[in-house]
Amino acid sequence: MGSAVITARAAATFDPVGRSVATARAFVRDTLQGWGHSELVDDAVVLTSELVTNAVVHAGTQADVLCLRTEEGIRVEVGDRYPEREVPLQGAGFNLGGPDREGGRGLLLCAALASKWGVEYTPTQKHVWFQLDLPQRPVGTRVAGPVLPDRLLPVADGRIRVAVVQIDRGGSIASWNEDAQDLFGYAAEQVTGKPLTDLTAWPQTPGIGTGIAEALQMSRWEGSYGIRGADGRVIPVYASHLRVRDNEGEPSTICLLVREVERAVLQTPQRTAAADPAGGSLTEGRTTDPFEVFIGSPAPDDLDGLLQRTVERARDMLDADSAFLLLATDDETELEVRATTGLPSARQRFARVPVEAGTGRYGSARMPAVHEDLIAVPGAVPLLGGTGMRSVVTVPLKVEGRLTGSLGVAAEAPGRYTNDEALRLQFAADRIALAVESARLGELERLRRGSLSFLVEASDLLAGTLDRDQTLALMAQMTVPTLATWCAVYTIADPASAPYLSYVLHEDEERIDGLKALLSRVSPPDPVPTPGARIWNVPGEAAHQAALRTSMRSLGLGSTPQLGSGIGTTLATAAAVGGETVVLPLVARNRVIGMLTLGKPTDDHFRQEILELAEDLSRRAALALDNARLYSERMAISQSLQRSLLPPERPNVPGMEVEVIYRAAGEGNEVGGDFYDIFPIRDGVYGFAIGDVCGTGPQAAAVTGLARHALRLLAREGFGGPAVLERLNAAILDEGERSRFLTLLYGELWPQEDGSSVLKLVCAGHPLPLRLRQDGTVTPAAEPQPLLGVMDDLELYEETLTLYPGDVLLCVTDGITERREGTRMLGDDGLAEVLSGCTGLTAGAIAARVLRTVERFAAEPASDDMAILAMRVPEPLQN
Repeated sequence: MGSAVITARAAATFDPVGRSVATARAFVRDTLQGWGHSELVDDAVVLTSELVTNAVVHAGTQADVLCLRTEEGIRVEVGDRYPEREVPLQGAGFNLGGPDREGGRGLLLCAALASKWGVEYTPTQKHVWFQLDLPQRPVGTRVAGPVLPDRLLPVADGRIRVAVVQIDRGGSIASWNEDAQDLFGYAAEQVTGKPLTDLTAWPQTPGIGTGIAEALQMSRWEGSYGIRGADGRVIPVYASHLRVRDNEGEPSTICLLVREVERAVLQTPQRTAAADPAGGSLTEGRTTDPFEVFIGSPAPDDLDGLLQRTVERARDMLDADSAFLLLATDDETELEVRATTGLPSARQRFARVPVEAGTGRYGSARMPAVHEDLIAVPGAVPLLGGTGMRSVVTVPLKVEGRLTGSLGVAAEAPGRYTNDEALRLQFAADRIALAVESARLGELERLRRGSLSFLVEASDLLAGTLDRDQTLALMAQMTVPTLATWCAVYTIADPASAPYLSYVLHEDEERIDGLKALLSRVSPPDPVPTPGARIWNVPGEAAHQAALRTSMRSLGLGSTPQLGSGIGTTLATAAAVGGETVVLPLVARNRVIGMLTLGKPTDDHFRQEILELAEDLSRRAALALDNARLYSERMAISQSLQRSLLPPERPNVPGMEVEVIYRAAGEGNEVGGDFYDIFPIRDGVYGFAIGDVCGTGPQAAAVTGLARHALRLLAREGFGGPAVLERLNAAILDEGERSRFLTLLYGELWPQEDGSSVLKLVCAGHPLPLRLRQDGTVTPAAEPQPLLGVMDDLELYEETLTLYPGDVLLCVTDGITERREGTRMLGDDGLAEVLSGCTGLTAGAIAARVLRTVERFAAEPASDDMAILAMRVPEPLQN
């Protein structure tokens, strides 16, 4: 502090816990009041509160608070043990940011309220300090009463005696002046060292919980009691107590005592909040309420910042231990906790209580209320249960007569507040109510716009897939962490089935396994179709019990003592699901198909707007999930039917290499199209077919099944190729409107003893089979004939050819020959060119080369089914 002379010093250290902030405020308040600088208390307490919060909450270290007094002003230093945590220095061009940026609001307040401030670093500590200049006290008085006639002046003896008694830390008398001796008859040596309680006659008024010992511990106290004089009589006195601290930090209390009838000598004038009767500004010279100054310098732009500053200022204004602010829902039936200070905010934030009726109702929301002791009226303020708060004052926030919220402050001691404090708090609430409501409406509008954007994006994502597993994953990923900390999706296969845990997601991936194990052990929520979110306490209770059992076992208190490594996972899981858990039904087509479960970590709650958004999402997700289910069922049926239309197995044809490749186009959700078959007719004779039904879908599948089974049946009845196809043609036409035309290559294979094979072929409208000779020549192996399913009178004929060792017969569907790349098409000539280069290859190699050529012919996936049937007469092995 340069050359400034330090005239008083006080220091204290506070542990890194939330309660330390309130204790630090009280320390600074008591110190400055003891030094006689009450006019600086408000600014000093506000700044200290912010800086100590940064140290014990954000930095997480002890906070060292040092108060120094000089002739120039008061300097307060707040140090923490986290020097690596950078604090920006004041300088030209530096922007402190908004008042609600973490670590920035304290500095912003220092710049606004302090005459000087700065940051100092040491290897082990960081000190943030500020200085408040002492106000210039002009000659005159700070308060003055009106000029009164002599007859209205207070009556007093000719000589006013003011007893000055100093009480040490233990409550004993340390000094006793001459006026005290004149008033009470004791000499100083008679009372020095004796407890003041031995002389006092304290009023035992019902409902007054503060005794003389408590009054001596308060920073400032004023009131009436009695002193027993040396003659045994009780002398009524009016007292003013001020607690101070000497240069060594030792506290004591200075008591000024006068006769009760002369109380006007010491009694503090009542503060008034008189406004200009004309409705103008407040009277010039009136001290503006610190609450109003704080909110207006300047007010935060966001609702959360405004509410948090409101509760902090309300706490400081009434010297409270905690404060809270609740906002009303649109229908005014519930209040939602939006800001707290001095309370476990994680447990309270967004908790809801009913206003008028029901368990845990908030009965004093619409009118100012003072509760001297919550023990006498348990449940009057539900959110204070279990917090240790005893006295509380609450006032409503109203706009145009409508309840918009409730503001309250509370203290750990009973009987701290009266109607005077309620009036002060109500005055502050009235000044801030309109600003709060305006900010709330602005936030609500932003939330609604954000919700619409979120739902549009969610709808697009859900509509972009028909895969059930992907839909489940999308549902969870859209809710975590945007709406909830964790999510679980239960599905119900049919009305008779129990809910099944299908998907679990947590924002921390390390918690997923533990969460899934916990939910697997508990009974799933009931599939209630009632819309809206409902509370589900089972996971939290189960996690709590599991954590308790694990902790007992680890301490050797259970039936099977052990130090298991799973205690960390169990406790982490209990913390993950310890908050509010809600269940939303997934209803599609008037049936509950599952439940969407959302959860928060320990003691956290959901906002009402988030629950409404989750309900909208659940309706869209339910329809998408049901669509995915229907699509999956349809695809499974299609794939099963497609498999039934293909031959179950390929027979071993003696003296012939046979290879078949089948590739279905699309995602496998359509049946019908191409088919093939190879089957034994009788000993030494085999039938084969490859065909293509017009179109896809159930009607094409019906023709495919009819053709494949009819071919086998008719061939085994002894009919030749033309007779088989003519009867199949008649059967197709009998289907009427359901009939489809069919291209078909049918043949019979007759292996010969000399190693060759005789083939009898009928090509009904199908791409012609190609024959590859050993010399590389490729020629058509049949003539084109009419396709099936078009004409009644169909006359077909059979063609015969012989395949010699090394010869190949290649049969394909039009998905091969009609493969396109722009205006180019592979065609029959292109297929023949590919086949001509396959001399000496096996049937499998030939089929693979053809398929590879077709796939590489175009970059786009094939749009038609493809079937390849390659038959080759192997060459005899050379000795």
